[in-house]
Amino acid sequence: MEGTCKSLDIDTFNATRDHVAENPADGQGSFETVTQWQDGAQAVTKARSFTIQTDEPAPLGGKDQHIDPMELLLASLGTCLTIGWVNQANFRGLDYRDLKIRVHAPFDLRGYLGIDGDVRPGFTEISYTVEVDTDADAETLEEIRKAAESSSPMFDNILNATAISGEVQTRGHGAAA
Repeated sequence: MEGTCKSLDIDTFNATRDHVAENPADGQGSFETVTQWQDGAQAVTKARSFTIQTDEPAPLGGKDQHIDPMELLLASLGTCLTIGWVNQANFRGLDYRDLKIRVHAPFDLRGYLGIDGDVRPGFTEISYTVEVDTDADAETLEEIRKAAESSSPMFDNILNATAISGEVQTRGHGAAA
């Protein structure tokens, strides 16, 4: 089965956009995930009705049975950009015969392993390549790239610092009274 950009329910998308434009408060929301440690480096994350399992590669002490959290970040960016590319094709009446977004990010384990405090534990940069089979010209594809980036929540979350806070709650044995 070949995919098509036209299977995206653009009418519902546009209706939501129009509604939120008229009622900004209705566009406010949040997502929540809950991650439960399983064993070793393995964890299971619930997001709405979906489940994602993560693990570490064997050289980092894991069993390498599931996606690594760093790979999951790259997948989040790639899938969010893919949705943007499909939306933008729809807005222009275009379609793709094939669309693939390859996301690449180098890292230096010295940061994660605590060997060198001057080395980040995360990625040193993130890049992506779009491989697309379409009749659209290069100028239109560049417009789509820019529009997909500017409307992508994941692109924004990675590119711009997002405040993060954390707290610890204890329960069960050893919990403070």
